[in-house]
Amino acid sequence: MLCAHCRRSTATPDGTLCSGCAAAAAPAAPAVLPPQPAAGGPGPLPVAPPLTAASAFGPPGTGAYGGAGTYGGTGIYGGAPAYPPHGPAWLRSPVGLGKAAAVALGAAVVADLFALWSGFLTYDVADRLVGDVFGAVPDADIDRADALYRVAGVLQVVALVVAGVLFLVWFQRVRVNAEVFDPFGHRMKRGWTCWSWFVPIVNLWFPRRIMEDVWDASVPTGRVPHGLINSWWTLWVIALVADRVSSTTYSGAETPEEFRDAVGHVLFADATHLAAGVLAVLVVLRLTRMQDEMARGGPAAVTA
Repeated sequence: MLCAHCRRSTATPDGTLCSGCAAAAAPAAPAVLPPQPAAGGPGPLPVAPPLTAASAFGPPGTGAYGGAGTYGGTGIYGGAPAYPPHGPAWLRSPVGLGKAAAVALGAAVVADLFALWSGFLTYDVADRLVGDVFGAVPDADIDRADALYRVAGVLQVVALVVAGVLFLVWFQRVRVNAEVFDPFGHRMKRGWTCWSWFVPIVNLWFPRRIMEDVWDASVPTGRVPHGLINSWWTLWVIALVADRVSSTTYSGAETPEEFRDAVGHVLFADATHLAAGVLAVLVVLRLTRMQDEMARGGPAAVTA
């Protein structure tokens, strides 16, 4: 018997259609759907995007301190913490800034040495003027001492401004680096790194506190002795006070005795400035080396 549909092929023994027409007429298998949550139940959880070091710590760099290198964006220090408490932080080498700041501070020390020399000449002339009742002190000596004293003052101001700017730029860099090493080990906000030097009263201890936190974060063992920092900061505060006293006495001097005493105060202020400058150079060089070794040491330095 022929197929009732195509009328060409023989129908199957147990039906009216051939095998081809029977297969074409078979219903399609139902689609298998994934299991759905029950009515009113929670839906599938969203998948969070992967955390990258660039999003956690700012723009990546290249090389030893950058994103493609050992440290920075995708490196050892680049991925944690996800939410830095002081804002994005990323490693940058402090070596160049450290050398520049150290050289500028050294120039300020040289200016202080010149000021001390001219100050001793001025003090000698002032001391001779105290007992000079017959005009025995030549005018040339007085003019020479006064000219040297003025030149020394200008050199000190220029050197201090240049050294101060470079020191603050370096200080900001090592503070950000320290946040990468230890994001939660800083008591002061990052903005205080520079502004703390200019706000009255707090400038007597805020910068030292920030320096201590940066110092501790830059060594693998955590907290270390702060003898160098304390010595430098003590001399710096003494120099600030001595500057204020010497400026007041110098501007108010009217007699040869008062002028001689005022020059003595200035000499003391210059000496403390010089000593503080020498220790500042040591602080900059040592902290720069500590951070460079910390970065290049990788995880071994962190876990040591």
